Amino acid sequence: MATLVGASGLSPGAVLAELADALPLVHVDSGLSAQQHAILWQIRLPRVVLGALVGATLAVAGAAYQGVFRNPLADPYLLGVSSGAGLGATVMIIAGASGAGMGSLGVPVAAFAGGIVAVAATYLLGRSVGGGRGEVVIILAGVAVAAFANAAQTFVQQRYQDTLQSVYSWLLGRLSTDGWSDVTLVLPYVAVTIVVILLFRRTLDVMSVGDVEAASLGIRPARVRLLLVAVATLGTAAVVSVSGLIGFVGIVVPHAVRLVAGPGHRLLLPLSVLAGAAFLVLADVVARTVLSPAELPIGVVTAAIGAPFFLVVLRRGRGMQ
Repeated sequence: MATLVGASGLSPGAVLAELADALPLVHVDSGLSAQQHAILWQIRLPRVVLGALVGATLAVAGAAYQGVFRNPLADPYLLGVSSGAGLGATVMIIAGASGAGMGSLGVPVAAFAGGIVAVAATYLLGRSVGGGRGEVVIILAGVAVAAFANAAQTFVQQRYQDTLQSVYSWLLGRLSTDGWSDVTLVLPYVAVTIVVILLFRRTLDVMSVGDVEAASLGIRPARVRLLLVAVATLGTAAVVSVSGLIGFVGIVVPHAVRLVAGPGHRLLLPLSVLAGAAFLVLADVVARTVLSPAELPIGVVTAAIGAPFFLVVLRRGRGMQ
C-alpha cells in the first residue's frame, strides 16, 4: 500500500506486476512508463524498505532495553543515543558538511558517531559512580549525558541561528531517500542488531526474574546486559543517523505487542520487529498524505500516535495495581 501513495498515481496491479517481474524466472509486463518505473524503484520502494528497517530496529532495541533494565519506560534513547546523535548532526549541519566536504554522508556519519560516543560516556560515568553493576546507576548516567548533550546542542544552535530550520528538520525525523544508498548503509547494522537480540530472547526471560536467580542458572547478567545494550545502541545509532530522531517507536510498539502476546521475550522480540516495521511504514504514509502535497515530519506523526497510546498504557497499568 505504501508504494501506491504519492503524487504520481501507480495502480496496484501495475505495482504487483512490476514486483513479480523482479523475481527470478518470472517475466511480467507491468505497463509502467520509464518515469513510473524510476519512481517505484528509486523513490518509493527504498523509502518503504528504509522505514521498515528503522521501525524494526527501534522497536526491537526498545524491547531489549526494557528487558535488560527491567524498566517498561526504557527506550532506544535511554542512554543518550538520541541526544548524542542530535548533537553530532547539528554540528555537521552547521559546518556545512551535508552539502560539501563529506557530501551527503556527512550528517549520518556525525550522528552515528555522536550516538556511540554518548553511550560510551554513559557507561564510563556509570562505572565511575557505581561500578557499572546497577541498572539504576546506568539509567541516571544516561540522563546526565543526555542533558549535557542537549545543552551543548542548544548552545550551538543559538550561536548559528541561520541553520535552525535544517537542524529541526533533521531532529523531527524524515525518511526521504536518494535511491538505495541509505538502505545499504544501515542494513548490515540492522541485521546484526536484530539477529543478536533475537538469539538472547530466552536469556532475557530468565533475567526478568532477577540477576541473582539468573546467575544461579549459569548466566552472567552484567555481561549479557553490556552486550545487548551495545548491540541495541549500535543499531539505533545507525538507523537514527539516516532517519533523524523518531520517538515513541521503542516504547509504544513493545507495549502494544505485550498487550497481545504477553511479556515473554520469545514472542515479544520477533513480533516487535514485525510490528515496528509496519508501524513506521504506516506512520510514513500518514506523514506523506495528511498535508499533501506538503510532507509532515514523521517524528510528529509517531508522537501524535504514540503519546496518547502511552498514556492509555500507563493508566491501564495503574488500574491493574
